[in-house]
Amino acid sequence: MKHIVEYVFKPVKAYWFTKPLIDLLWRSRGVVEATFDLGLTWREIRVYDGYLVIDGYKIYLEEVTPSEPDRVVVYRRDTGKIYEVIRRSNGNYYKLKTTGIDKAPTVEINGIHMHRIVGVDPWSDSRIKARTAKVRKGDRVLDTCMGLGYTAIHSYLRGARIIYTVEIDPNIIWIAEHNPWSHGLSNNGITIIQGNIIDVIQYFEENYFDKIIHDPPRFSTRTGDLYGLDLYKEFYRVLKPGGILYHYTGEPRRHGSPSIVKGIGERLRLAGFHPVVYRVKAQGYIAYKSIY
Repeated sequence: MKHIVEYVFKPVKAYWFTKPLIDLLWRSRGVVEATFDLGLTWREIRVYDGYLVIDGYKIYLEEVTPSEPDRVVVYRRDTGKIYEVIRRSNGNYYKLKTTGIDKAPTVEINGIHMHRIVGVDPWSDSRIKARTAKVRKGDRVLDTCMGLGYTAIHSYLRGARIIYTVEIDPNIIWIAEHNPWSHGLSNNGITIIQGNIIDVIQYFEENYFDKIIHDPPRFSTRTGDLYGLDLYKEFYRVLKPGGILYHYTGEPRRHGSPSIVKGIGERLRLAGFHPVVYRVKAQGYIAYKSIY
């Protein structure tokens, strides 16, 4: 395998605040149980009139109140800086979007969220994807579009030995570094590559991966290459005989059209995969590389 440059993930050490948490704290006085990492853990802290004290830090509630109901505010423990987890870059607007006081957030780009949030939370959505791909102990996994890294983390939790996760957008990596649910990307065995999967895929040897999880952005003229035959052929090349590709498509009538989803299946077959089966619950294709 050619040399691949690993991105050094730098998780932010902070306390996280959302509108539901702030509402809880305003209603409370004295010792209260609350979460300051978006629901990952809960702890007892003391709340006073308009402020709280946590680990010796005095934090005023007005200063950490989000400007919009679905935004997330961080209080940096290393610098004391307070800001919302949003970013504007090259005409695009990125936001870490809360989905509940104890639920994993999603990332929103120009008003479009990157996970399913209706009827399922983003963390569970990613768990379904890793399970559908049948990731198991000892696997080598390629996660083609990292996002907040939930799929890579679930692959790790299912026992995958080597995981490569690829993200083209540095702004998304910045958001992930500011999301406590993404901090599992620091686990040994997970390698982050900042780049375009269309280019990165060429660095891997034939028959290298046991599983590939392909969860690209919604189909458009800008993202069309992520749904193309050339990339599918590369997936087939780097997948081991007997290996599995899971390709997320979304619901045909909500995130594209039946013809787009049908075309994905046809191109996967042209690339050599067989059988290619659409799974309704997982909203995507399972494609196998034959052992013969």
